Amino acid sequence: MKPRISVITLGVDDLERSLKFYQEGLGLSTEGIVGKEYEHGAVAFFDLQSGLKLAIWNRKDIAHDAGINQTPKSPTEFTIGHNVWSKEEVDMVMEQADKAGAVITVPAHDTFWGGYAGYFQDPDGHLWEVVWNPAWEFNE
Repeated sequence: MKPRISVITLGVDDLERSLKFYQEGLGLSTEGIVGKEYEHGAVAFFDLQSGLKLAIWNRKDIAHDAGINQTPKSPTEFTIGHNVWSKEEVDMVMEQADKAGAVITVPAHDTFWGGYAGYFQDPDGHLWEVVWNPAWEFNE
C-alpha cells in the first residue's frame, strides 16, 4: 500500500459543539457543516497541511456508513500529534486549547527524550499531543 492518507475523520457525539471547538476555539479553517440534506451525511472538513484534512462526523453515522455497531468510545485508541517549532509554541497551543474548552490531561513539560509536550482532549475525548521535537525538521 502506498501511503496516501488525505482525511482523518473523528467520530463525534455533537457535530455543532465539535465544529465550534475546532473552528472558533482552535481556529481551524472550514466551510462548516455540509451534507445536511443527506441522511447520515452531515460532516465538517477542516484544512490542515497541504493534502490533508480533518473531518468530524457523528459517531452513529460512521457506524452506519461502515456497517458496524457503534461501540463505546475510548480516548486511548489513538492520539493526534501536532508538531510545532518551539517550546513556546507548545505552550501557546495548549493555552488556546484550554481556552477553547479542551481538557488538559498532561500540561506541557520537558520529556524524557529531550522534547517538550503536553496532551489535551477535545469535547469528544480525542487525545491531541502538542509536541516540540528538537530532532525533527518539517516543512510547512
